[in-house]
Amino acid sequence: MKKALLIKSPHIEKILSGIKTWEMRSTATKIRGKIGLVMSGSGKIYGSANLVDCIGPLSPDDKLKSQHLHQISPERLLLPEVAKYKYAWVLQDVEKFPIPRAYAHPSGAVIWVNLE
Repeated sequence: MKKALLIKSPHIEKILSGIKTWEMRSTATKIRGKIGLVMSGSGKIYGSANLVDCIGPLSPDDKLKSQHLHQISPERLLLPEVAKYKYAWVLQDVEKFPIPRAYAHPSGAVIWVNLE
């Protein structure tokens, strides 16, 4: 694992439990492969996943039809601060670590962290 994705709570818990397989973001990514899953603000890696695809930009109708994959409620999808999330980062093979692992968080990292 060379990179870890920062994800806010409660979204990371939904990913780690297996009910959320799409992480919605405002930009596309070309990154693929095994990544760490970091709970924003925790300083810890809670699990890993394979980032296998990036789908989008998705229309509002596409996002509504795929609600079961990203777990954003229909009401929240209409909010301006949520509507900007038009790209689905597709996660598979999620593994929740029994004990979260500490890492060194570099100043300014808000989406990705490079791991040693």
